[in-house]
Amino acid sequence: MWLSDFRLVLPDRVLERGAVRIEDGRIAEIREGPVADPAVDGGGLLLMPGFVDMHGDMIEQEVEPRPNVKMPMELGLRDLDRRLAVAGVTTAYAAVSFNAKSVHGHLRSHAHSSEMLRALKGMRGTLKVDHRVHARFEITFPNALEVVEALIAEGTVDLLSLMDHTPGQGQYRDLEAVTRRIVAAEGLTPEDAALRLRDRIAERRRSGGDTGATLAALSTICARHGIALASHDDDTPDKVALMQTLGAVISEFPVTLEAARAARDRGLLTAMGAPNALRGQSYSGNLSARDAHAAGLLDILASDYHPSAILPAVLVLAARDPEGLAGATRLATATPARALGLEDRGAIVPGRRADLVVADDTGVGHVRATFCAGAPVFTDGTLAVRTALRPERV
Repeated sequence: MWLSDFRLVLPDRVLERGAVRIEDGRIAEIREGPVADPAVDGGGLLLMPGFVDMHGDMIEQEVEPRPNVKMPMELGLRDLDRRLAVAGVTTAYAAVSFNAKSVHGHLRSHAHSSEMLRALKGMRGTLKVDHRVHARFEITFPNALEVVEALIAEGTVDLLSLMDHTPGQGQYRDLEAVTRRIVAAEGLTPEDAALRLRDRIAERRRSGGDTGATLAALSTICARHGIALASHDDDTPDKVALMQTLGAVISEFPVTLEAARAARDRGLLTAMGAPNALRGQSYSGNLSARDAHAAGLLDILASDYHPSAILPAVLVLAARDPEGLAGATRLATATPARALGLEDRGAIVPGRRADLVVADDTGVGHVRATFCAGAPVFTDGTLAVRTALRPERV
């Protein structure tokens, strides 16, 4: 079928009027100018590759919308699938943490996390978006090592990231700022908050054991099974160097420009959140994704916790990108696909999967339709689509 009269966002440029032919779920042909009698008439809207989201924290909230209020797993995963399709995400890595507890109050037992991931894998055939698993491993919680190793061995995990949320380094390196947040969140005095923080640091050190041995074990496991490895919240060049020796290929959410530059020098790709890029600042006061982009140090945009921010963030960065919209779009499509070994998607190129997003760029931008492997999985009714192609409205 032909999708015609779109502004095509190609890997290196925007073709102002073009058409794409889809056969058997793949892009078969790209043509300049519109074609006669197409299946889908774009009317000048943007046609972009589907977004490849390497880090989305939404699954726990969909399954457990309030602390200790669990919904049926099938319901939560279906709602997550629809939420992603509406945002233009066609390949989604659900990020699930393996640590002692969640700051948001959600249940994070090994059994619950494993159940969610296995259920997600089991439902892949019935969901519209291509779902994959990103296991977030807290290195100061080695009790989860055996569980994560089993999940990797059975093929449930597709990406592993190494985290350390001990206050005093990484994302929480500013202890005064952490203390102020504890005061605001828990209503403690500054003195009691400081004491709480010292206890938290001591507990992390007690529970962490031999973190070097834990890191080495995880590195070996990932190498053995061909799982991509990412670092998390890198704050110094030394930490980047350590992660690179362990086999990390992505530095996600570096918290300083110095760390982002070290990651680039060592061949790691840097990933940052679309909400950060859209707002122009990190909610925790760390490195701005816009500053990283301006310095030429931003490679990947991830939804983080808000998938509908991806398109607006791409449009914001396109205004500043040396390659305009084509360059900014690669941050959410071709580059994450390449980093994660998904060579069959991420670009409007003949032979690739027909994972496509129809969008307009007015205001903050709007996703009008989403195609996964050539099948329409969401439309808001804007497109002139033949009746036989219409999906159930999301």
